[in-house]
This record gives sequence, C-alpha cells and structure tokens, in this order.
Amino acid sequence: MMAGMPSAPAKIAAARSCAYAVLRRVFEQGAYADQALQAETRALDPRDRALAMRLLYGTVQRRATLDHVIEALAERPAERLDAPVLAALRLGLYELIYLAGSPDYAVVGDAVELAKAHARAGHGLVNAVLRRAAREGAAGLLAGMNDETPQAAAIMHSHPEWIARLWWGELGAEQARALMAADNEPGEVALRANALRTDAATLAAALPVRTHRDSEIPEALVLEEAFDAQASPLWKQGAFTAQSRAAMLVARVLDPQAGERVLDLCAAPGGKTTHLAALMENRGEVLAVERDKRRAGGLVRTAERLGASAVRVEVADASRRRPEGAVFDRVLVDPPCSGLGVLQARPDLRWRVTEQAIVEMRRLQDTILAAGAKALRPGGVLVYSTCTISPTENERPIAAFLESNPDFRLDDLAAELPALALSGRAGAAPALPGALLTLPHRDHTAGFFIARLRRS
Repeated sequence: MMAGMPSAPAKIAAARSCAYAVLRRVFEQGAYADQALQAETRALDPRDRALAMRLLYGTVQRRATLDHVIEALAERPAERLDAPVLAALRLGLYELIYLAGSPDYAVVGDAVELAKAHARAGHGLVNAVLRRAAREGAAGLLAGMNDETPQAAAIMHSHPEWIARLWWGELGAEQARALMAADNEPGEVALRANALRTDAATLAAALPVRTHRDSEIPEALVLEEAFDAQASPLWKQGAFTAQSRAAMLVARVLDPQAGERVLDLCAAPGGKTTHLAALMENRGEVLAVERDKRRAGGLVRTAERLGASAVRVEVADASRRRPEGAVFDRVLVDPPCSGLGVLQARPDLRWRVTEQAIVEMRRLQDTILAAGAKALRPGGVLVYSTCTISPTENERPIAAFLESNPDFRLDDLAAELPALALSGRAGAAPALPGALLTLPHRDHTAGFFIARLRRS
C-alpha cells in the first residue's frame, strides 16, 4: 500500500452485521426480534441466516448477564454507553462467552469495526473490553455468578427480577432455576401433520430431515434437525403447520366431535383453530373470532392452505357477549396473555412484558372467559388455555370463575386424560389440581396452562 493512502474498510462477517442491525432495532426502536430478523436476512445464504439468528436471539436473551459483565469490565453502567457501542459490546461478548467456532480475534475485530461504522466514538472501549474478555474466558467472566436468590438468578439466567421472584414463589427455587436456564436454550420445534391432508407417518417419510413421533399425540412430529418449514413444498400444500406439542394438547383436551358447533375466541394465528377442524374431520363448524382485521385475514389464509373448510372467521371483539346466546357445544377461550411460557421462541418478550401488564391482561381474560361461558350450551365443554406461567392469568381466573358460576365444574385432566398429558410428564397446576401446566424444562415443549370446564 502506498504511503498516505487510506486503508480499505474491514469486511465484517455478514451474519454479525445482520445480527447487529437487528439488535439495535430491537433495543433502540422496539422492533420484534423475529420479524426484524426475517426482513434483514432475506439476502443471506442459509448458513449465515442460521448464525445471524443464533447471535441475535442469544444476545437478546442474555442481555442482563451481558450487561452485568460489561459493567464490570468497562467500570461504568451499561445504560450510560452510547447505543451503537453497547450493541457491539453485547454482540461480541455473547459470542465470546456462549459460542464456539470463530477465532477470538475475528469476533473482537468485527465488533470494533461495527462500533467504528456506527458510533462517533467508543470503538477503543469496545476493543479494550472484548480483548480483556477474551483473555479471561467464559469461565472467568461468569465465575462470580450464582442463582441462590431470585436477584442473583435474574442476572445469571438473564430474566427480569420480577419474573425470577414470581417463579421462585410459585414453583420453588429448584424449578424456577431450571425454568430460567431452559429459557435460554433453543426450544423444541414440532410440526403438526394436518389430518385433512396427510398423517404423521406419511409426513415423516416425506420430510428431508429426521423427526420422531410423540407417543400420545398422533399428529405430532418433533424435528431433530434444522428445517426451513415455510420454504418446503409440503408446507405450501398444507401437509403440516409448525405448532408446539403443548399447543396441540389444547385442541385434544377440548375434544371436538364431528357435527358440533365450536367457538374459538381470540383465534389468530389459527394453529388451534385448524387443529379443531381437523379433529372434527371438517364436519360441523368452527367459528373463529378475531378482533384484529389483519390477523383475521392471516387466519383465513391459514385455513385455506390447510383445507380447513369447517372454519368460519368472524372479525369481532371476543370479550363481548355473543348475539346468538348459548348455542355452542364447545368453546375455546385462548385469551391474550403475558407469554411467559414461550420465552424460548420469543427472545425479546421477557424484556417487553411487565407486572402491570399482567394485571391489565387479567381483566381482559376474565371478560373473555365470561363471554365464552355465556355462549356455551348446558352440558357443553369450555377449555381455557394460555401460553404463560403466571397464576394471576391461569389458576386465579379459573378459581374466581368457578366460585361465581356454580353451574360449571372443573374436570380433572390429570386423572381423566393421563395419556394426553405429554406421556404423563405434565403435572397438575400447583394451585388448581385438575388443570394441566406444561413447563419447558420438564416437558420439553412450550409452557401452557389448560383447564377444562363443563357446564351442568
């Protein structure tokens, strides 16, 4: 190179550059990680796309732990750092501590270049902090951490402290620790074979990846390898949909019969709705109520793709009383919830939801449950389900409802449906015997609460 000529800018690995851009959108603009990542990775090859996803999701999930380490190494609060610098530090530190495969110098170098490109100053700090982190290694950086108290566990397992305290009190220290640790690991990915098009055995033979069956949920296939589901011709043909085994359990517990009228409240995106239609063999009607017009449109397209002709979508407020009265044989109440059971799949959710939001959701959940109950005929069955691990949204609404509605009783799912309880691994909810509560660390699926009520 001739003297006086500027050096060419260093080429940053595509996956790191992509993850950095999305990371900033998540924490600076409030973008949803999965949606923003999908938009950013369109031009990447599959390998880079997979790495970008792992870097982004891991960095978002481990934010509290990473910030704790950054503050110790930089000797200043993380929130006082410029946003581009903090993003570079978080991303680089995550890869140094939690991922193996890339040389330390490449990780540090790319983080420094990202800070140079996006921050007016601070790349020297990024260089110094990450070089020190590389020298100390993961064991040294994490050595002083423990999970003996909710406060310490919140840092070690990177959860908001209020969630750590909630689970500590409701599940006990051992279960809370294990649950928080599991939230930072990749979750199980399952497909539901669409019985209106195929069956699980035929689907498994047609898929290009290894899978295994669930012994108690006939339509479930658990993936053993990475698989781009929506790029598959089988997806486009409606042979399957991606759905957790816990979510599949909801429709199985409702147990709709051919020829019945079923009401599905808060139905989008439609996984459970179309499962109900499949269990009914498209004979009867599933009225799917969704308030949001855009989501309702997506539900219509999902039903069409899966051939669920029994589904009729209605854009309406699920919390309002149905005009036709108590005419439905079965009702599914699947209200908005805090989503604390799906933190593996939604990495940024733990930083979005608040204690106050749960209180506000509880009021809406009570209203939707009451509306669903009013629509159920005598002798009918109602299932209340959420994808959260929060007694305020789970056991307490059902207990309060039963107290004020003596014509309803709670079925004992643990006793009546042991074969459906994920091979017997899912135990009764701690404060409401008879309901089911799946836990990611124990049941290797999403965390769901399911209660089945019967009207006398």
